[in-house]
Amino acid sequence: MQAIVDTEGKTLASASTLSPELRGKLKYLGNANAAKEVGELIAQKCLEKGIQQVVFDRNGYLYHGRIKALAEAARAKGLIF
Repeated sequence: MQAIVDTEGKTLASASTLSPELRGKLKYLGNANAAKEVGELIAQKCLEKGIQQVVFDRNGYLYHGRIKALAEAARAKGLIF
């Protein structure tokens, strides 16, 4: 997941299951638990940079499963969509 400024094409923060903070912490990278960890990490990174509100673009993916887990975890950490 990335937090970007569309008009500038600039990445402000990013997180994935391959991020150093999560590497070795996750047993399996392709499930809702991993997505939850990524959501929490991106929220933490955004909030540290003073970014509180973002637009969540699912890129056509249905809002369920891993997408839902990621979004709900980011919201729970304080990120506003």
